[in-house]
Amino acid sequence: MRREFHVRFCEGLGVQFPRATRLLIAFEHEDDAGRVQAVLGKRLGRFGLTLHPDKTRLLPFGRPPQSSKGKGPATFDFLGFTFYWRRARSGRWGMACKTRSGSLRRAIVSVYDWCRRHRHQPVKAQHLALCRRIQGHFNYFGVSGNFPSLLLVVEEAKRSWFKWLCRRSQRKHLNWKRFEAILSRHPLPRPRITVRIWGT
Repeated sequence: MRREFHVRFCEGLGVQFPRATRLLIAFEHEDDAGRVQAVLGKRLGRFGLTLHPDKTRLLPFGRPPQSSKGKGPATFDFLGFTFYWRRARSGRWGMACKTRSGSLRRAIVSVYDWCRRHRHQPVKAQHLALCRRIQGHFNYFGVSGNFPSLLLVVEEAKRSWFKWLCRRSQRKHLNWKRFEAILSRHPLPRPRITVRIWGT
């Protein structure tokens, strides 16, 4: 018998705190999740806390049948990640996560804006600052299975840096070959998995 896996996704807990608290509760059976959903708001109310009505939901996140094709149907976002089902090399379904599309877009735009606003700084200073920003992104989003999203951030950072280095002077044109020479002296961080959240 296939086991059902249900996820309780709660945001907006703790109105007395400066930032909203996010909570994720997982259940094996849907009826257990329903019982907790029915009493959780009342329980939190005893401590002066409330659930955000628009950001609290109960959703099924069961492992897809082995016979199903394509990607798994269920996904949910939590703390900047999108959790979903994908097939492993063995052919079995496994849960995976990647950077949420909105978070990925914000990271890319942030690097682009930084390169634009600081394009007249020395190359060495730009390199050090870009490395700190990119490494900070890796430290949070560098979880197992998320390597493609990390790689995309680095490639977009290279394009942004190249574009705004080209714009900072009209006296000498910077082509991609000369930019690659700059990257060889000042390489950007390579994508790296810093946290392995799945079993070995």
